[in-house]
Amino acid sequence: MRDARILVFVAAVAAIPRLIVLAYARGTILTEYVEKSDTFARTFIASGTYGFVPGVPSAYTQPLYGWFLIPLYWIDRTWVLVGLAQIAVACCTALVVLQAGTLALGRRTGVIGAVLATLNPYLIWHDVHINREILDQLLAAALFLAIYAAARAGGWALAGGAGALLGLAILGNSRLAALPLALAAYVLFYRRNRGGLVFVGVMWAAALVVMAPWAIRNKTEVGCWAITTDAHALWKANNTNTYRTLARGGWIDDVPAMPGVSPITPEYETDFYEQGHRIVRVNECKQEHTYEHAVFVFWRRHPGEKLKLMAQATRMLWQPQQTRTEGGPETVAGIRSWAEAVWTLPIYLFALIGLFLVPRRFAGLALVFLAYETFEAWIFAGATRYRISFDFVLALLAAATVTRLLNSWRYTASTPSTAAPSEN
Repeated sequence: MRDARILVFVAAVAAIPRLIVLAYARGTILTEYVEKSDTFARTFIASGTYGFVPGVPSAYTQPLYGWFLIPLYWIDRTWVLVGLAQIAVACCTALVVLQAGTLALGRRTGVIGAVLATLNPYLIWHDVHINREILDQLLAAALFLAIYAAARAGGWALAGGAGALLGLAILGNSRLAALPLALAAYVLFYRRNRGGLVFVGVMWAAALVVMAPWAIRNKTEVGCWAITTDAHALWKANNTNTYRTLARGGWIDDVPAMPGVSPITPEYETDFYEQGHRIVRVNECKQEHTYEHAVFVFWRRHPGEKLKLMAQATRMLWQPQQTRTEGGPETVAGIRSWAEAVWTLPIYLFALIGLFLVPRRFAGLALVFLAYETFEAWIFAGATRYRISFDFVLALLAAATVTRLLNSWRYTASTPSTAAPSEN
C-alpha cells in the first residue's frame, strides 16, 4: 500500500505542473516550435506516405516521435489529446527514474531523485509541446535502469530488453548511434567474463533487430541505408561559419548555406506542395553524402576551429541558463531561462558531491551517460534541449546528497546534547 502511495505521489508531482502549463499554453501547443515529425505524422494520416508530402517517402528525421504522433492524430489532432499523452509519458519517465533510484540508492533517494528530475522547469514547459525529447527522456531512463540492473545480475532477458530500448533510443535520436559502444565498455568492465561478452552480443543484436525495419524501409523507398538522411543539420554544426554564428547569439539554422550547393532540402517540399507549386524532389541520399563529406573535410582541414566548436558546445550544453535556440517574447524566455538556472545550479553542486556518495557501479554508469552527452555535443552542438534527456542522472546523484544531508540532520536532531544542564 505504501508503494502504491509513492507511485501516485511521484506521478502527481509530474502531472500537476504540466497540466497547468498545458492549460496556459493550449493555443500554441500545435503551432509554435513544431517538430518535423508533426508534418510526417499528418502526411501519413492523410495519404499513407511517411514524408513531407503525399507520394514522396522521406527519411529526413528520426522516425520514433512521428510514430508516436500518428495514432494520436488518427484519433484527433488537438492540444488536449497531444498534451495529455505527453504528460502521461512524463509521468512514466518519473516512475522509471523512481525505480532506478530505488534499485541503486534506496527508496527515499529514489523518490527525491524522481521529484527533482520531473520538476526541472525547462521540462515542465517543454514536455507539453510537440517535441521528440519527450520520448528520449523515457527511453534514456529505462535504458539506464536496464543497464544498471544488468551490471549487477546479467541475464538474457535484461540483455534483450536493454538492446530493444537502445534500438528505440537511436530511432528517436540518431546522435545516440555510438552509445552501444560506451554501454558495452561499461558492462564489460563490471562483468569481465564470457557472460559479459554474451550480454553485449545479445544487446547489440536486439538493437539491430529493432532498427532493421526502418533501415530496410529507407533503402527500399528512399534509396540508402540510414536512420536519418538529415546530414544538413550535422554540417550546419560543423563548418567555418558555425562558431561565429553561435557566438553572436544565433543558432545553427542561421548558418549561411554551403557555397555551390542548392539550399533546397526536403523540408522545402512542404512549402511547394502547400502553395500548389510543382514539387521539387530532393535526392536525400545524394545530399546526405554531400554534407557528410563536407563535415569530414572540415574536421580534417580545420582542427583548430573544430576544437573551438567543441569548447563552445560544452559551454552551451552545460550552462545553467536555458540556451536560446528559438524565438519568442523576451520576457517569457528570460523567465524560463532564469528559472532553469535556479534549478540547475544546486543540482550541479549536489550531483558533484553525490558522485562520491553513491556506489561505484552507479557512479560509473552516471559518468558514462554524462560523458556521452558531452561527446554528442562535440560532434553536433550543445543546447539545453539536447541535455535534458539525461538530466535525470544529475537529479539522482543530487538526491543522494540530499538524502545524506537529511540523515545527518535527523541524527543531529535526535542525539541529546552531551553538555549537562546547569543546576543553579
